[in-house]
Amino acid sequence: MITDYFNIDDLLTEEHKLIRNSIKSWVDKEVIPFIDKANHKHEALHHLTKQMGELGALGSFIPEKYGGAGLDQIAYGIIMQELERGDTAIRSTASVQSSLVMYPIYEFGSEEQKLKFLPKLATGELVGAFGLTEPNHGSDPGSMESKFTDEGDYYLLNGAKMWITNAPICDLAIVWARNEEGKVKGLIVERGMEGFTSPETHRKWSLRASVTGELVFDNVKIPKENLLPNISGLKGPMMCLNSARYGIAWGAIGAGFDCFNTALQYSQERKQFKKPISSFQLTQKKLAEMLTELSSAQLMALRVGQLKNEEKATPSQISMVKRNNVNTALKVARESRQILGAMGISGDYPIMRHMMNLESVITYEGTHDIHLLITGLDITGIPAFK
Repeated sequence: MITDYFNIDDLLTEEHKLIRNSIKSWVDKEVIPFIDKANHKHEALHHLTKQMGELGALGSFIPEKYGGAGLDQIAYGIIMQELERGDTAIRSTASVQSSLVMYPIYEFGSEEQKLKFLPKLATGELVGAFGLTEPNHGSDPGSMESKFTDEGDYYLLNGAKMWITNAPICDLAIVWARNEEGKVKGLIVERGMEGFTSPETHRKWSLRASVTGELVFDNVKIPKENLLPNISGLKGPMMCLNSARYGIAWGAIGAGFDCFNTALQYSQERKQFKKPISSFQLTQKKLAEMLTELSSAQLMALRVGQLKNEEKATPSQISMVKRNNVNTALKVARESRQILGAMGISGDYPIMRHMMNLESVITYEGTHDIHLLITGLDITGIPAFK
């Protein structure tokens, strides 16, 4: 098995390695033996959320005061990589909980909100969701239609969000909506509030071990203390997405290497024309190119992690690494499937499952094309998407 062609371990701390080994062992024991069946049956492994909390995989970068592990950004990335080696659904649960729910409460919330919600989110006792994408607005969140009005003692929220991970099972959701002045604000919407429903999205061919749904708000009364007080405008949700996109960039490496190593092992065992198919030039070309691209993805992710630790990583850099690494992982999955031939579509191997999942990842949290245009904007100063 190859996972570190450029001796990246030499750049990691002993703590980073211990964290990786801990998450890897858990994934091998609790995810990999069960994920194929869950994927086939379109069932989420909900019980794993609390286990991830026990491991410190939820909100790992949140300070210990609020229930987090107080780890750095590289540790967060390593956790996401190992989780997605198991399955994107597992990484998505941790990513949403960490970057899209716990992060905005920690970054933009009041002290009371932090103490009330973060410790229970860190243990997985509470499950969160993030509401930005709407039925009519995905890549253009600035046109969101969800809105709330000030009714004196409370806010009245109306609108809908779509394609929301954990929506049907969430205990709370961070929802972004416009106030009467048109300013985007974040609200903590809790399960049980009258008028709040979250129907499940069925018939997915991707992320089948993850539960997805809508967030629907029909005159939902939101207590005023549930408004995130320290942010206004689209900067808030974009900061959350930057954190999540960074984690995705690491996660995709995990899926990519799982496909690559499956193909490598198969190519050494499968014989055609009286010798292993790994001895043929075209197979070696595929393997060499896959490892080259995955190694490049690793180095990009590590560098962005270093910059994030120094609070120097730019949104454009994060967009580039998310786009590059997910695209790399998807190409690796497709090439790996080719090496396995017909066996590549079998549930006995993880490749097709990773490939279907990555078809979602290349679209969510900023589509492949939009991230390219973000880089274009950074290079030229001209916004091509307006």
